[in-house]
Amino acid sequence: MTKKFQRTIENFICENCGAEIIGNGYTDHCPKCLWGKHVDVNPGDRAADCGGSMEPMGVSYKKKEMRIEYQCQECGHQFTVKMAKNDNMDATVELSKKIR
Repeated sequence: MTKKFQRTIENFICENCGAEIIGNGYTDHCPKCLWGKHVDVNPGDRAADCGGSMEPMGVSYKKKEMRIEYQCQECGHQFTVKMAKNDNMDATVELSKKIR
């Protein structure tokens, strides 16, 4: 049985804004523009075959935590992730204003 979360430490270059991101094992999106990449089935497993860009679609709250809602531009897959402490607050505020 595969664990639901696997810590995967890796650096990457954001395909949306070009920022060089230093991963910490919990990094699953660009903290500058908030875009991600559809690479996981379960967090950190890198088992998704899609590889599409994950567009940040909105912000929600769960258990007093701010979460970013995503949709894959390739296959339509949707999911949410916890906002990271180093995420761009201006981008997050703008995202929270987005009408869905």
